[in-house]
Amino acid sequence: MKQRDLVFLNSVFFVIGFVSVFSVVGIVLQTLVSQVALSLMNDLRLIGGGIIIVFGIALILSTRYFIPIFTQEYKIHVKRSSFSNSFVSSFVFGVAFAIGWTPCVGPILGSIYALAITSPSLGFLLLLAYSLGLGIPFLIVGAFVSKFTEFMKRVKGLLKYFNIVGGLFLIGIGLLVVTDYIGVLSVFLVGTNGYISFNGQLNFLIAILAGFLTFLSPCILPLVPAYLSYIGGTTTEAAKS
Repeated sequence: MKQRDLVFLNSVFFVIGFVSVFSVVGIVLQTLVSQVALSLMNDLRLIGGGIIIVFGIALILSTRYFIPIFTQEYKIHVKRSSFSNSFVSSFVFGVAFAIGWTPCVGPILGSIYALAITSPSLGFLLLLAYSLGLGIPFLIVGAFVSKFTEFMKRVKGLLKYFNIVGGLFLIGIGLLVVTDYIGVLSVFLVGTNGYISFNGQLNFLIAILAGFLTFLSPCILPLVPAYLSYIGGTTTEAAKS
């Protein structure tokens, strides 16, 4: 098997690892929140939207100020030698990646959790959508890891704007949730009968975009080629062949 094919296949199992974790979290959230009475849903919407806005503001402020919560990191160290099968090792890496989350993208992931809480019936789908938004770029890089390394050299300077763009994105989502503008827009566009379906589709799209934005984080994007090459048991240069 060619080295680049090996890297891609290990990338697939890596993505399956963290998708599995987020899917389980989504199921748990959906199960717990679905028991909440409808009379409390408006309060959950306001609280969840407020949390998302706070995360957005904190992400922007972190460009100039030290915010302790963004410096904490919980890592699960996995050695490739712990498993004879590299695909199993890559899967475990994916699980560890999801559990020991990088602090600078914590606000985005936390915002998706908050969004899931405000939409009890969509918890699993929102976390799955987030996983897809994060996972698909990983697979693309796994297929073209050597070319991506060259691409990173040209765009590395733009990563300094990530926290500002990400923060504005979260604030926008939070305002939509707090004002229930998503619901108003749903009724206006498709009528009362289409409220749930359109509302769910819009939240699904937001979750996918949040996952993609997470991938663009300066804590993740520059390290992706080397990380995927490592779990594939090769080097970035060797992955060209």
